[in-house]
Amino acid sequence: MKLTVNPVKKDFNNPLFTEEFFVDHGKKWEVRYDNGYPNVIYDPKYKKFRCYYSVFTRDEHSAETSLKDRVNKHYLPSKSRISSLCYAESIDGINWDKPNLNLVNFEGSTDNNILMEFVHGTGVFLDEEELDPRKRYKLITKVDYPSGRSYMAVSFSEDGIHFGKLTEWPQHNPPADTHNFVFKDKKTGKYKVITRLWRDGVRIPAISESFDFINWSKPEEILRGDGFQEQVYSMPVFQYEDLYLGIASIYHEGDLSEQNYDLVDVELKYATSLEHWDSVGKAQYFIPRGKGSYPDGEFDCGCIYASSPIEIDNKLYFYYMGGNGPHTDFRETAFARSWIEKDKFAYYETKDTNREGILLTRPFTVCGSELLILTEIELFGEIKVSLCKESGESYEGYELENSFLTDTYTCYKQICFKNKNIEELKGKSVVILIKFINAKIFSIAGDIETNKIRM
Repeated sequence: MKLTVNPVKKDFNNPLFTEEFFVDHGKKWEVRYDNGYPNVIYDPKYKKFRCYYSVFTRDEHSAETSLKDRVNKHYLPSKSRISSLCYAESIDGINWDKPNLNLVNFEGSTDNNILMEFVHGTGVFLDEEELDPRKRYKLITKVDYPSGRSYMAVSFSEDGIHFGKLTEWPQHNPPADTHNFVFKDKKTGKYKVITRLWRDGVRIPAISESFDFINWSKPEEILRGDGFQEQVYSMPVFQYEDLYLGIASIYHEGDLSEQNYDLVDVELKYATSLEHWDSVGKAQYFIPRGKGSYPDGEFDCGCIYASSPIEIDNKLYFYYMGGNGPHTDFRETAFARSWIEKDKFAYYETKDTNREGILLTRPFTVCGSELLILTEIELFGEIKVSLCKESGESYEGYELENSFLTDTYTCYKQICFKNKNIEELKGKSVVILIKFINAKIFSIAGDIETNKIRM
């Protein structure tokens, strides 16, 4: 067996919007998206999709170097760069508008979609459990002035556009030069932010928590990549059933001879506790980069930074910013979306496609009549299932040769046995044995409960 990440499918409408600095009558404040760090939310009250994304509103070298001239030059970031937060919205999640917000004066005009200036790696989320309507939207950011003054701060909003004054963290000031992704943990009821520390020149994801969104704990390391070549640059997190899943942007630095040097891929991480993370599959990329390289490659062939997903019609949509060049050089960045079907993050398959595989689960207790499997069976593929005792012996009538699958009204298939009902094993401990060839096994579900095991 091997566990394989199931990569997302990309929307044929991509890219959904792009930097507009060089277009006719362009937006001069969109000089460089850089990483973008998108926060995508659907607000049922306003019936809108919303995207909060980071840009450099002032960046001398990007502004002074045409797209044509960038091919023969290297990008030189200046200390006078200004990072800001911009806003876009959509009714259908595909066609996006960048409305004039009239909030920030940029070169003598407020006709722009800038929410606030001098903020870096901003995280925004909609807190639908909040009782105070003035705090429905919560924002956390790294305030970053060219003078060198920087600090962590929070803000609140009712409508997701008009935020109050930024309130500085009373203590702690991590580097936080990343996507400061913020969410509310359903398990603990605490607010959490995934931010960044540095250790020996390596980027390190860290977590801080708060009960009131004002006072935050000291950020603590939660995950480390593999040296310089696989640094976790940022990691939006979301809860899925009893798991935490992380959409980690992996920055490849260190080995100049590697084809992926200075590029950013996306891996899928998982955890049962936010303090301890694992990879679903090393170097298996959840949102694959596009083909080619700068300047002629696909819009997302260089660097990818994602948002947490939005569920629509049994699919999970992952919006992301994709850049067409290296991390430290010139690149143009665009906003896009991708999707997978629910419960299809990864699957088991056989290492050798010419051999059958046997997959054994941990013990479960049967508590009803339904046992389901989520699978994709290829041509000449087959799946057989047996329900076994913990000793390994099959229960009578529940052997492999007596099993068959039937369709249901969902994407799952029902596991059935000739002349036997699952309910007859109610209260008994079973190990599910799955024997298959030319198939993918994503998930099992139904009227079963996990047995407690020794830690």
